[in-house]
Amino acid sequence: MADHRSARKLAPAAAALALLVAVTGCSFGGSDAGPGPTGEGESGAEIFPDSVVAPLIDALPERTVAELPEARLAEGLLPPTNRWFSGLVFGEDSMPVFPLPLSFQLTDGGFELGVPNVTTAPKVIMGGFVGHVGADIGADSHRVTAYDTASVTISQFDGDTELGATVIAQGSPFVHFTASEAVDVELRTAFTPDNSEGLWTAEIDGTTYGLVSEGSLSDTGTTLKLDGDQHASWFAVADGAELADFAEAARNPVTGTSLDYAVDAERVTTSIRYETEGDGETLFAALPHQHGALAGTTDCAAGSYSSVYGEMRLCAGDTLSWSAPLLEPSGELDLSGLDDEQRAELAGQVEADVASSLPFAEDTYFGGKSLYRSVNLMSVARQVGADDAADELKDRLVRQIGEWMEPGGCEVRDVQCFVYDAEGKGIVGLMPSFGSEEFNDHHFHYGYFLYAAGVVAADDPDLAQEWAPVMNLLAADLATSGESSYFPELRVFDAYGSHSWASGTSPFGDGNNQESSSEAVTAWNGLALWATASDQPELLTAATSMLSAEADSARAYWTDFPLDDPIYEGFDHTITSLVWGGKRDYATWFSAESSAMLGIVVLPISPVSGYLGVDPDRVRANLEDSAPDGFDVLFGDYLLMYSALEGPDAAAEAIDIARTLSDERIDDGNSRAYMLAWLMVEAGQKG
Repeated sequence: MADHRSARKLAPAAAALALLVAVTGCSFGGSDAGPGPTGEGESGAEIFPDSVVAPLIDALPERTVAELPEARLAEGLLPPTNRWFSGLVFGEDSMPVFPLPLSFQLTDGGFELGVPNVTTAPKVIMGGFVGHVGADIGADSHRVTAYDTASVTISQFDGDTELGATVIAQGSPFVHFTASEAVDVELRTAFTPDNSEGLWTAEIDGTTYGLVSEGSLSDTGTTLKLDGDQHASWFAVADGAELADFAEAARNPVTGTSLDYAVDAERVTTSIRYETEGDGETLFAALPHQHGALAGTTDCAAGSYSSVYGEMRLCAGDTLSWSAPLLEPSGELDLSGLDDEQRAELAGQVEADVASSLPFAEDTYFGGKSLYRSVNLMSVARQVGADDAADELKDRLVRQIGEWMEPGGCEVRDVQCFVYDAEGKGIVGLMPSFGSEEFNDHHFHYGYFLYAAGVVAADDPDLAQEWAPVMNLLAADLATSGESSYFPELRVFDAYGSHSWASGTSPFGDGNNQESSSEAVTAWNGLALWATASDQPELLTAATSMLSAEADSARAYWTDFPLDDPIYEGFDHTITSLVWGGKRDYATWFSAESSAMLGIVVLPISPVSGYLGVDPDRVRANLEDSAPDGFDVLFGDYLLMYSALEGPDAAAEAIDIARTLSDERIDDGNSRAYMLAWLMVEAGQKG
């Protein structure tokens, strides 16, 4: 193998950067323009448009490392990896998806829908697919022909002839079909006429389902005849709601959705607008994390649905708007309150941790984590006066990040470099891990790179400029906003759910999933730090919005959900470590140990991890559930750091444990010095 350090494509990278600066006006460091450190601002700007991205991609090798599965996708649409509906698109067999409050499944001739029946067991909350209502349109194939923030349009075909198109949307209790030509829709369940013209109903397992259409229904209630351009809307009536309200809203079918967000000094507000064909209002359901923070004049007192997340409340209007507490990005612990003795202890531990550091890992996940470990160690070293160690760590980081950031690196080696996958429409790192070549977990992996680069280049504009051509592609892979030919918009982030999805193609019957909510928080924190270091204010606003929303939903559905909610009766644990569209598990992909369940949703404890300690009593309960016998367990270091969020006394007790915790219990993304520094800050010790 050739010496890869001598093969950097500096000329193309410099040309790409020059064009990037010319197009955007970004100086990548040193500017006073844009929002403050909290990223105050609002949505509206395109982030990483084609004019910016194209020259950066041209400087990168193009390669498809793993073919995506067969896709039911219209030509010209970017592959919707990591979406709540990805399982509907990818694979030989379409999987159920969960546009809650409904579940939805494509069938050979059409589709089925129903409100999930939620049941609770000691280790799982189930609300899988229910096909109460079936509609056979006579299709022999389906194709997604449009998607946006929260809605999907699926066209049905007979050969090359389009029979019609079906629209589903998150939060919407409606499934809407528009015929492209005359079709007979065969209904699996008979619907009977209601008093209102063009309205039929069916009662199934305690849920009232409605059908509104301009078409004609047979006397048997099982054949709906539609002419071209005629509509049919199926819906599930919420508990406590009025059928007439649904019938009226069904005549204003949802055609699409759009997203707005705003960041101010205290809150982050998210708004999803439901665009309709008519002038009237529609109905939509709010998830539990949205209930107490609904913004504007949204009326949400009309009824409710059960879901695996808890009660969903029915709302009327055209926009669902809610807010979450602001979580400010941070890449550094504040060690200013430590005394001389503590600083000396940390300085000595830094020296030991630097001496025992392993070589940087070569894959995209552990390679990113090893950068994260070193940059946090560097930050501690700098603050406690261990300047030689800090300088050595920075030198190592600059060399290592610089190697990953070589645009042509993958032309001369097959590790520690990135390529552009023109078929999957994204950046793939070599060597991949955990299915990242199939677009699994990109935010987990790339968040560590963005964090490390953001911290190292925070006061070094030249480094930000050097790394920008590739680092911005990692950011674009996750956070492109607006029209793009190169990346799907917000690849992993689900604005309605306020969290990310980890599986690239989601070939699962329970929908997409995410395990490590805490690594998702780390990703958006890293994105914000990189946006700050590279002077990209719109990106900083977007990152801060996702950071705050992800932390809010992590508490709501992973770590801090209200145990007195009836949905948790019969559930024997205080966390759900693996959250799906159709269920929530006390389980992980990699270990059955109880400490893994909590560890995976708190690691890596970072400067923003205080969001996990809003309720100290819950911290204690979670630890009793997952680490009842102490910290000599998998992820013991992170659980020990998490225990400090119970309060200063708990943090002070944890310091003594941290000093003697076995080396094998310290994660490869952590160090003893950083663990001690975190605990000392939380303890607030003065001597």
